[in-house]
Amino acid sequence: MINSFAIKILLGLSAVVIIFFFTFNIFKEEKKTSIKIENEKEDILEDIDTTTNIIKDVNYRSNDVKGNEYFLNASEGQIDLTNNKVIFLTNVKATITMVNGDTMSIKSDYGKYNINNYDTIFTENVKINFENNTIKSNYVDFSLDRNSLIISKNVSYSNQKNLLKADVVEINITTKDTKIFMYESEKKVKINSN
Repeated sequence: MINSFAIKILLGLSAVVIIFFFTFNIFKEEKKTSIKIENEKEDILEDIDTTTNIIKDVNYRSNDVKGNEYFLNASEGQIDLTNNKVIFLTNVKATITMVNGDTMSIKSDYGKYNINNYDTIFTENVKINFENNTIKSNYVDFSLDRNSLIISKNVSYSNQKNLLKADVVEINITTKDTKIFMYESEKKVKINSN
């Protein structure tokens, strides 16, 4: 009788230990799941909070050491979260006024502006007007430091006499020296004269 009573106690204790063990593990898994969900919610909240860096009616005006003036306007700007010196722009308009009085205007759907060195990337539906020339493309890299415009992606360069189609147009904004070329040497720049 003692042996059967001891066996019943051992079985009862074993059942309690097993139930406790399973309950503890299940609770531990539920806790991990809830922590994981909370962390996911925090990530989502962080994403929402970090997208509130939008600036309306962005305007920048700067002069280089030579006295050339650069004016930039955009309907909206968003500060780059990885580099707060860079602003992503929408509906961009820029005007470059040279010391000699020449003016160049640039418009695009989007842009990326560096407030340290004034370098600007213009993208999508870019249109440049200077003197009697119009250049259209989908990408322009403008740099006051380099004193240049590098225009690429579906480039169309026109004036009263000519229409050119090329891969790249590089312009020195001071001297107006212009290089027009194709990426592949076997392809030729297309020129139509009026």
